[in-house]
Amino acid sequence: MKFLFWLLLLFALAVAVALASHNSGYLQLVYPPYRIEMSLALFLLMLLGLFALAYFSLQLALAAVRLPAHVRRFRAERTQAKGRSAMMEALTAFFEGRYAAAEKAAAQAMELGESSGINPIIAARAAHELRKFGERDAYLAAAEGKTVGEATMRLMAATKFSLDQHQPQAALDSLKALRDAGVKNHAGALHLELKAQQQGSNWDAVLDTVTRLEKRDAIDAATAAQMRQQAWLEKIGAQAQDVQALHAVWKSIPGGFRRRSKIAAAAARAFIGVGDCESAQQILTGSLEEQWDGDLVALYGDCLAGDAVRQIERAERWLAQHPQDAGLLLALGKLCLHQKLWGKAQNYLDASISVRPTRAAYTALGQLAEKLQKPDEAFRYFQKAMELIKNDG
Repeated sequence: MKFLFWLLLLFALAVAVALASHNSGYLQLVYPPYRIEMSLALFLLMLLGLFALAYFSLQLALAAVRLPAHVRRFRAERTQAKGRSAMMEALTAFFEGRYAAAEKAAAQAMELGESSGINPIIAARAAHELRKFGERDAYLAAAEGKTVGEATMRLMAATKFSLDQHQPQAALDSLKALRDAGVKNHAGALHLELKAQQQGSNWDAVLDTVTRLEKRDAIDAATAAQMRQQAWLEKIGAQAQDVQALHAVWKSIPGGFRRRSKIAAAAARAFIGVGDCESAQQILTGSLEEQWDGDLVALYGDCLAGDAVRQIERAERWLAQHPQDAGLLLALGKLCLHQKLWGKAQNYLDASISVRPTRAAYTALGQLAEKLQKPDEAFRYFQKAMELIKNDG
């Protein structure tokens, strides 16, 4: 628009000069004792030239005045471009695993005035990977006072740092600060919370966090089941010295998990440990009759209370269906040893070893040899049991 105005003005002056050239008039300038006469056309040309000279002189003066501001803006833009380039270099180096280069580039970006909150976070994470914890904390402090999004990055990074150093309470404090800042727990924060609760042995909280992750479709069903199984196993282990608390935990376990062999085995061992072999028998019998497990049935021989004859009869019925199960044969051998059925105990234990030699079977044979007053034979069995322990180690 400005260019068009000046173009029209130029055309107007050209028309005026053309008209004046056909005019015979002249102009006289008098300044005693001087007098100047010139044609009107020449005066107009001189006036036009003077106007052009004044205009270009004014533009030159303005450019000179504005030059320092232009230089400052140019330098600022160049510095900003260098800072942005350093930030991109830091991001690239970090995700390539070049942590030293990433820290250096991020620090350079901050020195160049690049204001993005991602620079101190990248520098802190790179320093953390390099185990430079002092520098890491300094970078993290530099990220404070930023926008909500940048504060989220800082708190998420602080949570990860705490977890890597096995400081679950510090990680949970960072996640709480994130919630207090008005940021709802997203999938990434929930995964960090799950890890923090696991490190802190807060198994009820683990179960709750897994449920929240499932609602967000942020965890697959198999992983969720594995996490729940671990939580229930830990809860059982935590109450292994208190029979009442153990019963309460067992009742709170969902039916689908009670039938899992690992949970049933852990619960049975815990009940055996507190002397409640009747509960252990019920757990083992219920789980085995629903789903057979060779390792689980071996525990059946450790429930040495109540009607052992009835236990032997039930185990022999199972043996008709699972004649080559080493764990079942071992359990029968232990039960017969407990009932002083020496011959049957010897047969079952030998059969168990023929299927799969185990330390428990050799130990039971050693105990049987001691009962039969055969110390040399007992020593050989115990020695074989020790050899298996060494081989397993």
